[in-house]
Amino acid sequence: MIYYGDFHIHSRFARATSKNLTLPLVDEYARKKGITVLGTGDFTHPQWFAEINQQLTPAPEPGLFVLKDTADDASTRFILSVEISSIYQQAGQGRRVHTLIMLPTLESADDFNRRLEARGAKLASDGRPIVGLSAKQVAEIAIAAHPQALIIPAHAWTPWFSIFGSMSGFDSLEECFGELTPRILAIETGLSSDPPMNWRLSGLDNVALISSSDAHSLAKIGREATKFDGELSYIGIGKALRRGAPTRASQRGDVETRLVGTIEFFPEEGKYHYDGHSAHQVRFSPTETKENKAICPVCGRRVTVGVLSRVEKLADRAEDFKPAGAPNYRSLVPLQEIIAESLGLKAGAQKVLSQYERLLEALGNELEVLLDAPPETIESASSPIIAEAIKRVRSGQLHIEPGYDGQYGTVHVFSDEDRQAFRSDKQTSLL
Repeated sequence: MIYYGDFHIHSRFARATSKNLTLPLVDEYARKKGITVLGTGDFTHPQWFAEINQQLTPAPEPGLFVLKDTADDASTRFILSVEISSIYQQAGQGRRVHTLIMLPTLESADDFNRRLEARGAKLASDGRPIVGLSAKQVAEIAIAAHPQALIIPAHAWTPWFSIFGSMSGFDSLEECFGELTPRILAIETGLSSDPPMNWRLSGLDNVALISSSDAHSLAKIGREATKFDGELSYIGIGKALRRGAPTRASQRGDVETRLVGTIEFFPEEGKYHYDGHSAHQVRFSPTETKENKAICPVCGRRVTVGVLSRVEKLADRAEDFKPAGAPNYRSLVPLQEIIAESLGLKAGAQKVLSQYERLLEALGNELEVLLDAPPETIESASSPIIAEAIKRVRSGQLHIEPGYDGQYGTVHVFSDEDRQAFRSDKQTSLL
């Protein structure tokens, strides 16, 4: 069985999130996006955990959950997940690391919550709780709550809050997790990096690379995801992560579940791909950062060093290196953005939303449209220019201005001239 997982989202009880993030709506949008297994997010928050207990029930597949009274093959399978924000001191330096924790039972999630509270965590303050515990201590608590806990460094390269972040992170997994490093089966690449960037570090050959959306709204669900083939269950996911590391490629053989690959943003679109200082619209490539000694030429302050520069600093391999056995990946642009770009409208425009729904009704779900649907089928369900735009995204024919210092990159499939020329060509072909 082929299925997609998006393990890292948030509820409406986390800061800066949509109030529409309820379990029924999250289930609906996961189906639209083509996501089979979705993280609940935020299970440490008392109100959200109460809703999880009230509205979810164990799925037929062990360790997963479904909305009550909706246990059919098409139902979204939920996996208990939460992102923990650790802010602490280690080796004389301030550290800020976000960790994704997944657990297989409500009892173990409740135990995890109680253990955090006993260590002083204020769980009701935010769906993504801030704790004064190290990432390693959070991992220890998760393992104590359940021996099959899954511990994954979240958005591993984000400058301010990640394991490898330029502003407050570490240079290796071992430096952060010590003797628990073998328990770290995977890391999230995050929106601003992709697998080829991570393949440049030999120190990551022992972990799988996964992608998740970190969605703060319904529309963002599934913008990044991880593809699996085989057993749909909590244990199956854990096995796939363990075997997804390049160093374990020879162990795969004919196994019941494997990590096939990931769905990625184009990393340039991420908010921290390049370096810079957004207050003064200063955006630097790694070379430009070195030339300017990482100083903003407008105000004289240090720029935020982004993901590409950080990878360059830690990399011990060439840019084109791919470890033997590493899973594949596909880089995509969300379908609503593609439709909006094609029509010259904003993504929230009613005409864009109507076209989006028509495509899903005709072809199934968003990932099916973006990855597999034949261009002629897309064209018959929409328009020639939308079909052409999806073809260009699939082949990476994009114009991207990289994101930096908290500003998303801008992605364009067509210039205004391209769009007009395409329409003119199509009109001519009909005469």
